[in-house]
Amino acid sequence: MAEAEAVAVEGPAGGGGRPGAGARRRAWAIAALVTASAVLDSAYALLRLHAFRASTYDLVIFDQAVRSYSRFGAPVAIVKGVHNGFGPGFSVLGDHFSPILAVLAPLYWIHDGPGTLLVAQGVLFALAIVPVWRFTERRLGAGGAYCAAGAYALSWPVAEALAFDFHEVAFVPLLSALMIERYDAGRRGRAALAAFLLLLVKEDMGLLLAGFGLFLLTRRGERRAGLAYAAAGVAATAVCSKIAIAAFGGDNDYYWAYTSLGRDLPHAAAHVLLHPWDAVAAIGTPPGKLTMMALLVLPLLLLPLASPLTLVVLPPLAERMLADRFANWWAPHYHYNAFIVAALVLAAVDGAARLRRNAWLRSRVRRLGRLGHRLGAAWVPAAGLLAAAIVTVPFFAFGDLGDPALYSRNERASAAAAAVAKVPDGALVEVANGVGPALSGRTRVLLWDWQPRDAPWVVADVERRTFPFPSVAEQQRRVALLTASGYLEVFARDGYVVLHRAGPDPW
Repeated sequence: MAEAEAVAVEGPAGGGGRPGAGARRRAWAIAALVTASAVLDSAYALLRLHAFRASTYDLVIFDQAVRSYSRFGAPVAIVKGVHNGFGPGFSVLGDHFSPILAVLAPLYWIHDGPGTLLVAQGVLFALAIVPVWRFTERRLGAGGAYCAAGAYALSWPVAEALAFDFHEVAFVPLLSALMIERYDAGRRGRAALAAFLLLLVKEDMGLLLAGFGLFLLTRRGERRAGLAYAAAGVAATAVCSKIAIAAFGGDNDYYWAYTSLGRDLPHAAAHVLLHPWDAVAAIGTPPGKLTMMALLVLPLLLLPLASPLTLVVLPPLAERMLADRFANWWAPHYHYNAFIVAALVLAAVDGAARLRRNAWLRSRVRRLGRLGHRLGAAWVPAAGLLAAAIVTVPFFAFGDLGDPALYSRNERASAAAAAVAKVPDGALVEVANGVGPALSGRTRVLLWDWQPRDAPWVVADVERRTFPFPSVAEQQRRVALLTASGYLEVFARDGYVVLHRAGPDPW
């Protein structure tokens, strides 16, 4: 804390907590920034939903689970249980230990449907702006804080998470930023509360706590707390992964992705200790992992590398980079990088503050005269972060905002809407991956896959490859088998086919 206080004294125009007109203006400005970000994120996700760009896997999984919570039941997702062979009564707590999703259940009493989750996610992502602003204001002043908050809000990991439906990651930027910022502000109890809530988000979030513990071990006077956070994080990850998931009917080895290191955690740990270079090789194999890690720090101007706060993200990042299965884990798309983006932004801010205090760099900046005086302003590195975030926007998911088809349905999307309209309310229906969210609020949705489920209704896609099929030809063969088994075609347009067969509901 002594270091944080010194930074606050050195930094320009701190006083974020002083009463008066200036403080009120800042509060209103922060509220406006949070609101604008929440509107942008929610609108983008809802536009994708309206344009049939959302997916059954994973949006319907979470929609069914939260709907079950809202009806005071276990978080059952029939679409997940049936497709993955766990059965129709499968609780998603056996897939990922995410009990925090229950806090969203009351929202379904207001509006029951997947759009509710998308709006909630947008708001949760936006709320992380507040701790990002506070942390940055103490180091780089109010101007720098606005820039850093904007850089976080426009960051590509946030955009990519929004583009891939809804996930429990929605809670992580806010809670991880609160844990770091509140501890930095000396509010240890509130930091601990945020850390505890993180453990309810996903079974491996203890790795973030362990990383935070590693960071605290680098600070004088904080080592006991560092050991506590690290030990609690490792223990919580072990308990949630090996006990809690199995207790809810899951398979502890379902997501084991380190076969090159060992068949289970003890064997993999022993292998890494005896052959550490194999772990180093795994981090760079395939090379796409290195590209993804570069994308994490380059838009942040490499500033996280100047801060020990980057230690916070190393355990969860290593969890993914050491894997040899699940290629999505090291792809820049999807939602995985949103788990660490807030901590990386805070590390970039801390790195910038540390570089500003470097005597050698300060002397070189002074030699530049008036230009050096301008470059030495506290807000300049944060402005660089914001500029870099803006530059990346067209290359990632937010670039879709420039696509006219996002705002009005094209012929394919209109055909999808007409197809789902053929399915009656309350029906059990197998659906192509891209149309499930449009039906989830009023029907019982199963994923249309290679296994016959005998649902009375099927909405298939025979024009574009859809998960989990390997090819369009396979999808067409699947439809042919259904029609041969007695299903009647009641709709066909632009690749979408609706099939119906009278009979009892098998589920």
